[in-house]
Amino acid sequence: MNATATAITPPPVLAAYGYCETVTGQQARNFAYGIRLLPPEKRQAMSALYAFSRRIDDIGDGPLEPAAKEARLAGARALLARVRSGAVEDDDTDPVAVALADAARRFPIPLGGLDEVIDGVLMDVRGQTYATWDDLEVYCRCVAGAIGRLSLGIFGVADVPGRSAREAARAADYADTLGLALQLTNILRDLREDAEEGRVYLPADDLAAFGCAGGFSAPEPPPDADFTGLVRFEVRRAQALFGEGFRLLPLLDRRSGACVAAMAGIYRRLLDRIARDPGQVLRGRVSLPGREKAFVAVRGLSGLDARHITRRPARYPARHPVRRNL
Repeated sequence: MNATATAITPPPVLAAYGYCETVTGQQARNFAYGIRLLPPEKRQAMSALYAFSRRIDDIGDGPLEPAAKEARLAGARALLARVRSGAVEDDDTDPVAVALADAARRFPIPLGGLDEVIDGVLMDVRGQTYATWDDLEVYCRCVAGAIGRLSLGIFGVADVPGRSAREAARAADYADTLGLALQLTNILRDLREDAEEGRVYLPADDLAAFGCAGGFSAPEPPPDADFTGLVRFEVRRAQALFGEGFRLLPLLDRRSGACVAAMAGIYRRLLDRIARDPGQVLRGRVSLPGREKAFVAVRGLSGLDARHITRRPARYPARHPVRRNL
């Protein structure tokens, strides 16, 4: 925060933000590169949002039995209700709640989006599977699209002369769609890891169309499966979502746009890497080296990546090809 903001922010709140920033720096392996580009007040608010979201994710991914996870998620929802009602005091013992409550007072964050995140994690806990892309899209909007809309509450839409109210109103749709693109990229990257934990996210009709209904727990796909075709089909879907979601960037101020360009740019490069060699997602976790992530962040701050990625056309694959003689 600037000197004025620091002077009026109670020490317990500053300490709570510090805790959330530590969590973000240690655990947000990709998002941290973008969040660092924000001015201090927005960076702290985004860290609070990340820390709460991370807590929800950790419950879903943790070792507890499903019933215990549901109880923990109910507790998180009750805490969120306290934040929403203004019942969290600055001296509360939960630093994430303190930071999120302060951020919600400073920015118009649509906190209902965090209820959607909890709903999405409940789908994981209950072992939900997805027959079609429409089904999977609901899940993605909960766990990622909602994060895009929540973040937009912190970023805000830049007040630019000549911009129509209708165009500005589309910002939430673009943020939501960009979240879908990031989540689908995550699903492709973690295909084998999820399969080993008994989770399958890709739509069942896509898996069947490419002969991949048997799963992905082995380092090589079945010999009669068109695994490359499946991955590249999903890559095209994600590319189309990125193309639509990147329309958010011109609606943001420079620093917020740089943050989004960096975070989304890292995932877009991951997607490009997967597209070049689809089989690598079965051999191990696909990632970018730190120096490349830093390079993307620098380009985002300079505006170079933003100009590049917003020029890419989006071509959405309406349906998968029908395979024969499987």
